[in-house]
Amino acid sequence: MPTRGSEHAAEPGVGAAVKQVTNHAKTLIGLELELAKLEIKRKAGAFGLGIGLLVGAAVFGVMALGFLFATLAAALATFLPTWLAILVVALFLLAVAAILGAVGAKRLKNPPVPQEAIREAKLTTAALKSNGTQ
Repeated sequence: MPTRGSEHAAEPGVGAAVKQVTNHAKTLIGLELELAKLEIKRKAGAFGLGIGLLVGAAVFGVMALGFLFATLAAALATFLPTWLAILVVALFLLAVAAILGAVGAKRLKNPPVPQEAIREAKLTTAALKSNGTQ
């Protein structure tokens, strides 16, 4: 049978162990957060570089497209007056822009609706209102 003195002697040991485990857990969590921050910084830098390269590619692609249309106008200018060749290319580009704009506007009139998510939310709401009884 433990004596009164031995009970009090065991309590500080358990309390100290709990405190030590808590401190270790805090340190471990802090280190994990630090590791996550460093990893995110490294990956964000690579991601930012990738975005920058894609933007550069898009700029050069648009410039190349402009030169292709200029080439088309120059080719038409071999048998048409220069102003008419440029006008033909410009009207072609406006027609393409109008068609793309019309198709895009038509697509935006019916935005995508998450039907399954709405149905699940309604079922969840109904289940919560009924407090689990059916």
